[in-house]
Amino acid sequence: MLIIVTGVSGTGKTTIGTGIAEALGLPFFDADNFHPKENIAKMSQGFPLDDNDRMPWLLTLANLLQESEKTGGAVLACSALKESYRELLKVQDDVRWIHLKGERDLIWRRMLARKNHYMKAGMLDSQFATWEEPSYGLKLNICQTPHEMLAEALRYLRVSVRQSH
Repeated sequence: MLIIVTGVSGTGKTTIGTGIAEALGLPFFDADNFHPKENIAKMSQGFPLDDNDRMPWLLTLANLLQESEKTGGAVLACSALKESYRELLKVQDDVRWIHLKGERDLIWRRMLARKNHYMKAGMLDSQFATWEEPSYGLKLNICQTPHEMLAEALRYLRVSVRQSH
């Protein structure tokens, strides 16, 4: 099973993705760890990435998902802000999507509290401007506790697996 947890920076993709992976016994990958050095340098200086910057990164992630699918699946935390990005990551028809959503001010406060992360809080507006809300998958409101969010995500995954069989 391939599961992709999406959302703008600061929504809790890593926290929820890690929890899902642990609960389901799947490997977890954080897309942030796969950015080329040039992308990290650009974001560290406060500049948002463009589609050209993202393309090699997205192709690397798609390859990672294809390889993971051969060994039983994985959970990927990835912003995947645009539908075209999600299409590249959809390496099979039954990818399970969990989209984390929240109010900008709540996410802003969370980002300001983060330490040692190259994505700066000031870039949040560019992410919201880029985000294209999907019409599929679970849309999970981040105003809940991480425990509540994880429980809702796991319920969704169990139901979606039953419906696909």
